[in-house]
Amino acid sequence: MSKDSLNVVQQALNEDIGSGDVSASLLPDTQVSASIVARESAIICGIDYAQQAFSLTDDSIQINWQIADGDQAVENQTLCTLSGLASSIVSAERVALNFLQTLSAVATQTQTLVEKISHTKTQLLDTRKTIPGLRLAQKQAVKCGGGVNHRLGLYDCVMLKENHIIAAGSIKQAVQSAIEKYPDLPLIVEVENLDQLQQALVLDGITRALCDNFSIDDLAEAVVLAKGKLPLEASGNIGVHNIVATANTGVDYISIGSITKNIQAIDLSLRFS
Repeated sequence: MSKDSLNVVQQALNEDIGSGDVSASLLPDTQVSASIVARESAIICGIDYAQQAFSLTDDSIQINWQIADGDQAVENQTLCTLSGLASSIVSAERVALNFLQTLSAVATQTQTLVEKISHTKTQLLDTRKTIPGLRLAQKQAVKCGGGVNHRLGLYDCVMLKENHIIAAGSIKQAVQSAIEKYPDLPLIVEVENLDQLQQALVLDGITRALCDNFSIDDLAEAVVLAKGKLPLEASGNIGVHNIVATANTGVDYISIGSITKNIQAIDLSLRFS
């Protein structure tokens, strides 16, 4: 794990354990065996985070994982077995499960949508709509589910959205400014209608056009207009109800914020043997 990821896990432990786990302090100083079980089908992700939650709490805890990130778990499948002090395991339990159930939810939701558009060339992208502090973790979970990462943040790609364009005065002026200042960064331009797309198509230096809240008919026309000129990304109000129709238009990418922000944690449990 990276230093940033370790810091995230340590911060979560500090938040939960604080000055000490008073309930765990009541337990006898005995060794126990335990297991983590999936109570529902899921794509598993977050093993490194869960592992570190236990290790940072007590590095003598032994864990034998029976599954890997990206693997499909079925209902009532054992994900891992643990052995160590009872007090240490229960102190790390909630933080470990929080990471595992949240990241597995992202991976599972991503895979559900990826499978729906697998008959097309369209790739599913994530967004910056992530849980604060879990950006890198959730981005990895998207990859576990078969999705593709969009930009990591505001620093690795220029993305000109509605307010940037309004402030700059026009799409052309905004694009020229971006190319002059950041010539080596990818440049994505958001367009809200076909007229704006046509403005973007005649400009050099744009990496991709993002069609925001286009109707299916307009998106299909946009694909025809942009063919051989610019890759297209569709975004805005896309979900399980319309992702297939969106992908069938021929767009190159679909970005969906719900795969990282509207998630329902996977049901997992840890039990002593």
